[in-house]
Amino acid sequence: FTIRAGCLTFGFGKKIKVLLEMQDPKKGVKSQPQRLVITTIPHAITGEDIVAWILLNSCSGFLSSEARSFGSMLVALGYIYPLQDHKRLVIKPDASLYRFQTPYFWPTQQWPVEDTDYAIYLAKRNIRKKGILELHEQEQYNRLHKWMNHKWDFIVMQAKEQYRAAKERKKPDRVVFDCQERAYWVVHRPPVRTHTHTHTHTHTHTDSYQTLKSSVSIGALVKYCATYNSHDPFLSKCLPSNPWLTDDVTYWTLNMPNVEIPTKMRVERWTFSFGELLSDPRGRDDFRLFLKKEFSGENLAFWEGCEDLKWGTAVTMREKAEQIYKTFLARGAPRWINIDGKTMEITVSGLRHPHRYVLDAAQTHIYMLMKKDSYGRYMKSKVFKDTTKKAICPEEHKFTNRRPSLSPIILRQQELEQRAKMAASAPVDITQVMSKLSKQGKEVPPPPPRK
Repeated sequence: FTIRAGCLTFGFGKKIKVLLEMQDPKKGVKSQPQRLVITTIPHAITGEDIVAWILLNSCSGFLSSEARSFGSMLVALGYIYPLQDHKRLVIKPDASLYRFQTPYFWPTQQWPVEDTDYAIYLAKRNIRKKGILELHEQEQYNRLHKWMNHKWDFIVMQAKEQYRAAKERKKPDRVVFDCQERAYWVVHRPPVRTHTHTHTHTHTHTDSYQTLKSSVSIGALVKYCATYNSHDPFLSKCLPSNPWLTDDVTYWTLNMPNVEIPTKMRVERWTFSFGELLSDPRGRDDFRLFLKKEFSGENLAFWEGCEDLKWGTAVTMREKAEQIYKTFLARGAPRWINIDGKTMEITVSGLRHPHRYVLDAAQTHIYMLMKKDSYGRYMKSKVFKDTTKKAICPEEHKFTNRRPSLSPIILRQQELEQRAKMAASAPVDITQVMSKLSKQGKEVPPPPPRK
């Protein structure tokens, strides 16, 4: 990649040389400590000083607009980063503050940009910001959480360790490192609508966004198929045997809704997601036992009550809504649940005219609370480990010289065909036929008289 600026053509080698000259203590861009909010940042430079230095140290054909373009290119590639408006990767020829990126993060280092590293960075920011991320960061965080849920505990552990180490630094150093790290990821995982020198048109961003969405969707589909492949009885072996092929109902017996001892495959599905755990009645029983030991069983009971209201009959809807309110939401309720004031206000207001989905806000709040807090602890609990240990793995049933029975539809069709053949081959009794016809004639009502 090269850029024509006046009479100079800058390749990567030339850019690095210019960048090192810009950082020269004597002849480079003037830097000095600058106050950013309440923190003093060392070695900060302004946009106008960068553009002025490029103009003074270029040949006579280097125009002001070309100097700004070259400066913006250095920002967009990650050699210089903004301290204030970090999402706009351009040089502003004014008093806006910038810093030179540490060589460790230069693109010429060619470090592989791993999703795991980005997930650790976002998890660390999520801890520091107490769950308040920017929109594009929140979307990426949610995507990576779903994609890497099998090792999310490791990612969070690494993020906590890095956050703890960062707190031991002095505040200016901590702010500088945060800016350097954020600038690195803004370049390598840019927000969808960030305009850089390489993306100048809206349609380019739209195309990139659609490509990103497609790749994420395809990746999610591939992951889903890989995860559930061994749990599909038509794609993998069904233990002990496939009841649709062998007429052996042992598989259904072992997987009844409230069986005492579940199978290992069934327990494994509970680890896929919190939704899988709640969708299985046996999984809910196990989760209920864990919550009872943690004295928070009312959360699951409330969620189940909301489901019963949502899918129950319309006749009992008002009665159920009132009962749920008295049991879980009213002041002094016997199984009171903890929800925020805004959600409680929406719920109580809706209960004046109850309907199936009147408790959706409160149910979602409790669902997310259990998912983020209780579900992770349940996966590490003694209750889940004991259930996993007791879970059975049935051996494959092998049948010799056994043919699967025909479908009931085919059997019915064969029976009708057999009856038709018997009726066609049987002798015809003329007396009976004439008797039936005469009876039918008597049953026909006489025509009305003519006027």
